[in-house]
Amino acid sequence: MEILKGIPVSPGVYIGEAFLMENEDVRIPEIAIPVDKIPEEIKRFEDAAHAVDLEIEAIRQQTEDQLGSSLGAILSVQTQLLKDESLRKQIIDKIKNEKYSAEHAVSTTLKAIAKRLAGYGGEMFVQRGSDLHDLQKRLLKVLLGGRKEDLSTLTNPVAVIARDLGPSQTASFDRNVVKAFAIDIGGKTSHTAILARAFEMPAVVGLETISSDINGGETIIIDGNRGIVVIRPDERTLARYRKRQQELKTQEQALIQEKDLPAVTLDGREIRVMANIEFPEEIQGALDHGAGGIGLFRTEFMYLTNGIEPNEQTHFQAYQKCLLRLNGRPLVIRTQDLGADKILPTHTTHEQNPYLGLRSIRVSMKFPETFRVQVRAILRASALGKVKMMVPMITAVEELRWVKRIVEETKHDLKHEGQSFDEKIEIGIMVEVPSAALQAHVLAKECDFFSIGTNDLTQYTLAVDRGNELVANLYNGANPAVMMLIKMTVEAAIAAKISVSMCGEMAGDPIFTPALIGFGMTEFSISPPSIPGIKKVVRGLAYEECKTISIEVMRMTETDEVTNYLRDKIPKEALNGGDYNGN
Repeated sequence: MEILKGIPVSPGVYIGEAFLMENEDVRIPEIAIPVDKIPEEIKRFEDAAHAVDLEIEAIRQQTEDQLGSSLGAILSVQTQLLKDESLRKQIIDKIKNEKYSAEHAVSTTLKAIAKRLAGYGGEMFVQRGSDLHDLQKRLLKVLLGGRKEDLSTLTNPVAVIARDLGPSQTASFDRNVVKAFAIDIGGKTSHTAILARAFEMPAVVGLETISSDINGGETIIIDGNRGIVVIRPDERTLARYRKRQQELKTQEQALIQEKDLPAVTLDGREIRVMANIEFPEEIQGALDHGAGGIGLFRTEFMYLTNGIEPNEQTHFQAYQKCLLRLNGRPLVIRTQDLGADKILPTHTTHEQNPYLGLRSIRVSMKFPETFRVQVRAILRASALGKVKMMVPMITAVEELRWVKRIVEETKHDLKHEGQSFDEKIEIGIMVEVPSAALQAHVLAKECDFFSIGTNDLTQYTLAVDRGNELVANLYNGANPAVMMLIKMTVEAAIAAKISVSMCGEMAGDPIFTPALIGFGMTEFSISPPSIPGIKKVVRGLAYEECKTISIEVMRMTETDEVTNYLRDKIPKEALNGGDYNGN
């Protein structure tokens, strides 16, 4: 049994089989073999070793002929490894003594040696580890043959294990098969983590070595509440986590029973709690969790799941589907937020630092005709229900004015065509960079609402890549500078008499709820599973007390001081035993 600690990003507990997603999405389908199959498995390994030996020797000879003997000799290392009697004996002993399949014996033996070498440090040992990894892939390719599997062929539930997962990969998972995931890198508010929460999929990131510590097909426990992953758990640990699964299910059921109760503080202040979604199909789940509407529809995933840009009718049909399911509740549509880690295959421009490059509104301004297509669809949909349009990553008032000009020109075109739309559709912006927060008093006069995106606001304020596990400990919305910018934004909105909501992950973390309400926030938009818990927390607070809490927070100068103070202010009776750890 091996226990790894990472960053918890999506709650819940998964117990079951691991699917190791490597370059070729290989899963070892069989671990144990019957005793009478042992000679056959040994022969399979020997045959595979011979085949790989011939393959490497052919490549070595070709390399030597083309590039010289010194470069050809590089491949001789793998041939030597393959012929090493000690290594072969270790693999065969696992087949004989532990009844491992040939695939499993090869994978576990070579991974263990590579990991041990990595622990020694030094370039030579790193290179030997790389040689072992390549040798493992070659042997598995021969051994698996036609039995190689990928996610598309699976029917049984699995947890995906990988070095990294992109948002488009995560969005394309078959959720009937993929029930959880754990990856080496990433942070709490990466887009992959956000999708995990939206899909109610237990997930842990920032584990550093999970993809090299586990073999496909092994049993794994993923504890998304505590950020713990258990590889090859013993029976005692399995029993404890099965009990934990049931406890969490009971807690969730208790919260769901109260989902439709209003989020009103003890002294009568109402807080509107909405949902963040990526796909129209998520709306029913959001409503089932007590959402008052959709405060953030992330439309970029319409682009990413198919890898092509949706046309106007595709946009319109998606919004129409949302509005029909919402039955009069509001829908806030965010325009395309592409760039950074959400890149279309057709956008091939390489950027040294994409998070500070061509993303969000900048993509829209570079490709205005694509933006007009989406604006047309949003305006047409506004005739069908309560629609608002929200623009991401506004950094200056000139960008907002450009958007408003495009909207007015599109309205003119639609009128000329006889198309219906809401003449008074509200246009808002996401405040998610420091320049927008610092100029909030100017921007508030030019738009109809603010939505504070704390994920990027925290990232850009603290200069911390929110997807980088090496600096994840520095990423914290409780930082006094972040709290100051949030307060400044809320005050500017109140002064301009426009609405202000928060759609970042901070809104779904109850340790921040008292301070945010105290600042004057009256609307949150969060992942659907978080809604019942946040509503219950609100019902345990008093607005006047929240104002006092927010004043105290603004006097503090250290992140840990803010975090510890706020954690003590959560009404414990409102949490119903849930795991809330803060950022």
